[in-house]
Amino acid sequence: MKLREMASVLRSKNAGPLTLTVDILFASAEDYARATASPQLSAPAVAKAYGVAPTVVELLPVPQALAVKINLPRPIVAGSPGDRDVYGAQQHVPLLDLDI
Repeated sequence: MKLREMASVLRSKNAGPLTLTVDILFASAEDYARATASPQLSAPAVAKAYGVAPTVVELLPVPQALAVKINLPRPIVAGSPGDRDVYGAQQHVPLLDLDI
């Protein structure tokens, strides 16, 4: 199953001018457990999807909210020349088709 099929919310946004955050929320405890146990939703897998080192990926499971928050460095400072997504709102796309 693809992550986009499991997640009830999958979005990204800025967490400051240098950091992106991706929020993944699940409707059920079963989907949350399956996703957080999957190697496809690990720091190395997320790092590969974004072309960054695993050491810069911060993966924060939030079981009380059935959510996972992922923090990554932005490839370019928000609002700088060449920034094509000043709000970071389209940066979740590399995770949509992860097989969970």
